[in-house]
Amino acid sequence: MKYACKYTPIELLAGFGMKAELLNPTAENYELSDQYIHSNVCSYSRSIIEERLRDCCVPIILTSCCDSIERAGDVLKTLGQEVYILNLPHHNDNCCSKLLYQKELLKLIDELSKALNREFDVEKFYDSFDYGGEEISGPYVSVMGARINSDLLELIKSESPLPVKNNTCTGIRSVEKPPQTDDIEELMALYSDALLSQIPCIRMSDISKRRDLIEDPNLRGIIYNTVNFCDFYTFEYSKLKSALDVPVLKIETDYTMLATEQIKTRLGAFYENMITKKIKTPTCQTYYAGTDTRVALNDRSPMTSSHIYYAGIDTGSTSTNAVIIDDKKNIISFAIVPTGVKVAESAQKALDEALRKTGLEIGDISKTVATGYGRARIDFRAEDVTEITCHAKGAYFLNPKVRTIIDIGGQDSKVIRLDEKGNVTDFVMNDKCAAGTGRFIEMMAQSLQLSLEEMSSYGLKWDEDIAISSMCSVFAQSEVVSLIASDKKLEDIVHGINNSIASKIVALGRRGKLEREFIMTGGVARNIGVVRAFEDKLDAEIIVPEEPDICGALGAALIASEI
Repeated sequence: MKYACKYTPIELLAGFGMKAELLNPTAENYELSDQYIHSNVCSYSRSIIEERLRDCCVPIILTSCCDSIERAGDVLKTLGQEVYILNLPHHNDNCCSKLLYQKELLKLIDELSKALNREFDVEKFYDSFDYGGEEISGPYVSVMGARINSDLLELIKSESPLPVKNNTCTGIRSVEKPPQTDDIEELMALYSDALLSQIPCIRMSDISKRRDLIEDPNLRGIIYNTVNFCDFYTFEYSKLKSALDVPVLKIETDYTMLATEQIKTRLGAFYENMITKKIKTPTCQTYYAGTDTRVALNDRSPMTSSHIYYAGIDTGSTSTNAVIIDDKKNIISFAIVPTGVKVAESAQKALDEALRKTGLEIGDISKTVATGYGRARIDFRAEDVTEITCHAKGAYFLNPKVRTIIDIGGQDSKVIRLDEKGNVTDFVMNDKCAAGTGRFIEMMAQSLQLSLEEMSSYGLKWDEDIAISSMCSVFAQSEVVSLIASDKKLEDIVHGINNSIASKIVALGRRGKLEREFIMTGGVARNIGVVRAFEDKLDAEIIVPEEPDICGALGAALIASEI
């Protein structure tokens, strides 16, 4: 028997000699389930249907814990599968609820007795209680929130520097063994009480006992897991984020592992800033060109044979960037090359180009730190660090007054918040969507038959304030095509595109707190129109480095000089 909810009476199933196994599939896709249920329904419910359509060799038991799970059960029943659904009371703190669930348990015993043609064995029931649970002593990271698939949990554990405790809704199942009795009705009353007295699901009426999950002096950080189109746990995350002193990271998945690299980046940045690193805050050497807000980077600093040199490599989806600094933290050289299909070769090419500009050789580089999505595939790195940490290091080096970094690259966007010492206090990233990224601008430029340089300037001279309402890249492109057909001015359309990008990223950043001063990094920072749109939305001046692409590589080089 497969089950989905911690309130499932798996000990009762053991009383019939049945082994219960948690139904927790990682979906490769939703090719089959999308034929029977809408794609905006909870991803876990869709994964249940997808799994059962591919393999339904054993019965399944569900609870009415939420509408989407009930909907999944209805779909499977319609398809002729053997499904048991228990009506789960959501009031876990009163006698009526426990009485109602007692009746559900007695009804299930009757149904299973008839279906299996065997009697309920009380001794097997009692023998099946497992207090289990992974015992962890000392500091640990807690995974909280919605149910989590085993592949994602293993990824979190493998990346973590501390032990990880599964405190998600299905990970904290702990049911006390009821007192001994041979009266089935009395036994089910006691069992109902035990089931409903667990640390509660967020959907229960009384969730005060969930405090037990956070009131532990050994808790060092919380990774809060949410599932697409499941809002309940998002509310708890918001409260924990504002109330707790320990760092809290929210991740959201669609029950596939298609966004593994993004998740690794978030986990890496979270872990890097959760524990005390031996990296020191660099001395600031920032150069300003007059009153312009663009920060000038000098890649022609004098070299002497007494210097020690360090390199940072940032492998992004569009470009691979290299920065070389000396032991005085002077920027000696940098290079920007397109990222090819082989990450390691692009990294080597970028570093070779930066070396060529200086006359240095690879043997002159003491240490190299890699960052970006391809960081782990660069063999000549001494260490790899997430781009969140590296962008923070680089931006703070350029201007220690910076508190918010807006980084827009080829295929992702990030908003990073810093404290007065340059430490990352929070960050958010876009989720598997090209809207608001460099790729989005490229698509829009193709539709308008403009170069990227033209896109940068066209939006500065506009007459009509056109709104691009769709945040989906594909639909936004269709919207732009319609505007062209309506004979709208290119300048007005580009201005609308710039505003849509700024609106999306500012909304992303406002999940937390946006603080002045602002700096914009990444290739999109070269687009003057987008920068101006951000300044209008934030009512603030945006600092733009002269070479906004290399901020992450600069941070990586600084870290290389300090490890």
